[in-house]
This record gives sequence, C-alpha cells and structure tokens, in this order.
Amino acid sequence: MSDLRTSPTPPPRRAKLDLLVRDDSADSFELREIGSATAFVQSRPQRVPPESFELAEGKSRVAGQRHFILKNTRTDRFLMLTEPEKFLWELMDGRTSLQEIATAYVLRYGAFDFDVIPNLIRKLQRAHLLTLTPSSRLRQALARNRRKPVVKAIESGFTVLERINISSRNVHRVFAALYRYGGFLLFTPAAIVLLALLAVAGLVVGVKLWQEGGDIVAGFGGHAVRGILMVKLLFFGTVAAHQIVHGLSLVHYGRRVREFGFTFLHGFVPTFYVDVTDIFMASRRARVVTAVAGASVHLVLGCVSFIVAYLSPLASFTQAFAAASGMIQWQAFLVALYRFCFIEMDGYHVLVDVLGVPTLKQEAMAWTGALLRGRGAWRFGRQEQLFALYVMLSAVSVAAFIAFNVMLISHARS
Repeated sequence: MSDLRTSPTPPPRRAKLDLLVRDDSADSFELREIGSATAFVQSRPQRVPPESFELAEGKSRVAGQRHFILKNTRTDRFLMLTEPEKFLWELMDGRTSLQEIATAYVLRYGAFDFDVIPNLIRKLQRAHLLTLTPSSRLRQALARNRRKPVVKAIESGFTVLERINISSRNVHRVFAALYRYGGFLLFTPAAIVLLALLAVAGLVVGVKLWQEGGDIVAGFGGHAVRGILMVKLLFFGTVAAHQIVHGLSLVHYGRRVREFGFTFLHGFVPTFYVDVTDIFMASRRARVVTAVAGASVHLVLGCVSFIVAYLSPLASFTQAFAAASGMIQWQAFLVALYRFCFIEMDGYHVLVDVLGVPTLKQEAMAWTGALLRGRGAWRFGRQEQLFALYVMLSAVSVAAFIAFNVMLISHARS
C-alpha cells in the first residue's frame, strides 16, 4: 500500500468558487459562492456573448509558449490567458459542467491542476466575463419567471437548500482505514466471481417473482404509502454506500479522497457525494473501475433484495418491500451505468473517457437542435455520426425505460 493512503498529510484546502450570476436587467450581477464538490456536479459557467469580448493571440519570443489577450469590450478590461486557460475559456459555453471541463483538460494536457479552474473563474469574474447558467431545466424555468413573487420565493428556497452542505475534507484516513480493514476485498478476483454468481441468482429469482407480480404487491395491503416511503428511505441510504465505494476505489489506486458529504443537488434533490477528482491522476482503467464499483452497490443490493423477497412468505409486507427495493436498486444500477439516457452518470463518464469526447452530450444536443431548427448542415462525418447515434440511442432508451415501468405497474395491478 502506498504512503499516500496512510500518511497524515493535512486535508486539501477547500476551493471556493465565487461566480457572478446575471440578474434580470442583464446589466448587473450578484455574487454566488459555491463549494468545490457541488460546483463540479452542478455549475455550468457561461462566457458573455461574443459581441462582449475580443480574443487575440499575443506574440511571444519564447518558442512554444503562447498567450492570449482577452478584452471585455463593455468595460475595456484586459486579461492575459495562457493556452490552457484559453482552452478552458472556450469550453465555458453554459452547457458544459465543471466536471466535464476538468475531464476535457485532463484528456487534452494529460494532467490536472486543482487550482487552474477556480483561479481562472476568479479572473473572469473580476473582469465581468463570466455568468452562471442554472444547472437544471427547473431552475432555468424559475430563473426566466423570477419576476413573479411566487416563483421568486420558490427559487429563493432552492438557493437556501443549495447552500446546505454537510461535509468533511479530513476523510481520507477514514476511507484508508475502511480499505485496510476489509474494503480491499471488494477489488479482488473472488469478489468479481461472487458478484457474477449473485447477479445470476438475482436474475433467476427476479424472473420467478415477476410471474407472481400481483400477489407480491398485494403484500403492501393498506400500508402502501408506508411501504413506498420505507423503500425510498432505504434507497437514499444506499446512495451513501455507492459514494463510499467510489472513495474506496480511490484508495485502492493510491489516490486521495478529497471530500465526502451531503448536499441538495440542483437545490432540491438530497444526495451524498464524494470528491473523486484525484482519480484524474490515475490510469483510465482506474477511472473505469471507480465508476463501475460504485454502481455495483445497487446490483448487489438488488440481488439480495430479490432473494429475500423470494424466501419471504407469499403476499407478505416483507416480500412486497424487498421486491420493490430490488426493482429500484436494479433500475438505479442500469441508469448509473447505461451510457445512452441523456443522464451524465457513471456509465456516461466512462463512455466519454474512452471516446475522448468529454462534452459528448452537450455537443450532440446542440448539433441536433441546430438541425431541427434548420440552422445546421446535413453532413454526416465521423463526428456527426457519433452525435446522431448518441441522440438516437438515448431517445429510444428513455422511451423503452418509460414503457417498461408502465408495463411493470400494469403487471403489478393485474
């Protein structure tokens, strides 16, 4: 085990991002502070419109060193950017998240500096060259209608929830201890064999339970609401387990767990998170294993739930609860690892890492939107074929997922 796993190195400094949010007048800004871990998940920085800035390359007498001059045409402020900073600036289009920007940086330059993005954002902020796009469609809709008192109150409530962040940056030694006292077993060949056997057993049992669908759901009886709440609560707990296994993967590959905590994603979805950005410094295999390991938690728990349901008394509350939990866990596993569903989760990040296209979803959606609006050229090169394939498979997959759940509910009621 490397020294990194056990050394008493002080926890990494928390990087804070102070981002400017343009208000309704489009002439002034408000300052919003976002913690580093939630920023990587939520924030999509957007540069000002093209007519508000100019970019020119500066001349350098040192071979191989390029720099650029960025000017705010409204305020006559000038910034000097390095070539990597210019690369990051061009990715800040309001559609690309900070996580995707960081991934693109690693794929382009082969290394990652944890301060380069926050420092650049601070420079752009002082020059009024950057705004912040709300991360979810709901937040975007609220932002467009914030003049209405009710909408403004709802948006303010979400903003308050966004600031709730219970976390610790001194957790690496905890994860190292968990790994040392048994967590390492998750990354052994025996664990892979056991997982495969458990998946087969869960599938067989799941098929048998499907044939008894109506009787199983009847087990909730008059306690359907209580059962659903218990299933949701259990699933929320497994999200924490999912993130913990991500953290153990970092320790396995000799990297540091920078932060672990609880927050509200998009301002209204409670969730746990772990900062795994240090995995950028490991191999591609390490990044893939880290993504798959966390999602596998849902596969294991889903199989165990199905087996418990199969062994429970027929039409009992225990059987109904276990079967419903198993179905949600399996769906969570598939959604987490499936690459084509318009959701940027573990499987999607593995896909873009392998393809080397960190902004695949954003570029594919922008290309499709341009075609539908008649603004794009109908040419299908290699890149356009990739975009079309991603959008087509994602659309079909989402439709199939919805149809399956409708069929599942109908089957349960029959």
